[in-house]
Amino acid sequence: MEIRALNLIKEVNRKLVERYGVPERQDELPDPVDMLIATILSQNTNDNNSYKAYKNLTSKFPRYEEIVKVKKSVLEKTISTAGLTRQKATAIMNFVKTIYEEEGEITLKQITLMKEGDAIEYLTKFKGVGVKTASCVLLFSLGRNVCPVDTHVHRIVNRLGIVKASTPDKTFYLLNEGFPPRIAHQFHTNLIKLGRELCKPQKPACLQCPLDKLCVYKEKNYEVKAKTNRREFMLLDNVHNKGGRGK
Repeated sequence: MEIRALNLIKEVNRKLVERYGVPERQDELPDPVDMLIATILSQNTNDNNSYKAYKNLTSKFPRYEEIVKVKKSVLEKTISTAGLTRQKATAIMNFVKTIYEEEGEITLKQITLMKEGDAIEYLTKFKGVGVKTASCVLLFSLGRNVCPVDTHVHRIVNRLGIVKASTPDKTFYLLNEGFPPRIAHQFHTNLIKLGRELCKPQKPACLQCPLDKLCVYKEKNYEVKAKTNRREFMLLDNVHNKGGRGK
């Protein structure tokens, strides 16, 4: 990554921390399997609905091995609050069945010693697990300095001119070429907060944006004042180890 882009990331991160603070992290990072499943459930829905689905799933199936033998319709009903239930249930069942056949248990301990690229390649071999899900496992569960790219992060870093890419996956690989150390979690989390609150797909609230002077987006909007109703709940920072099961 160019020095200009690296310096811009650092300055963006500084301004976002000024606005939102440093996001808290759990003392005990969650198990990678819990994180992978929670991330699948989080796709294309809000964090509250996906969290309900995650809690329903881990309550009904205290051990993921139990999912191997259930009907998919049962799993779909269990995670219904997350939406896209057929797609998400298929991805979860494919993962647990495949990993159980390969390892004899539902575990991802095998990725803990892998390099980031190798771990992402390993995780994305499971149908329904994409680069974003794999990178969330690395960041939120293994504490790696990797910045996942969802639609918010993709939109904002391209508007800022940090990268120029047509898809979130392309943005991910460009953004993570020599990403500045120790800031991936706060950068990722605060960009999502900014995307939810101000830097929206249509009519971004540029007047209130702390990054306005850094941003090269050509279709800025200074007419609309955003409502200051911030959604502070972030699912992936609230996935407890083993899903909070047995507590």
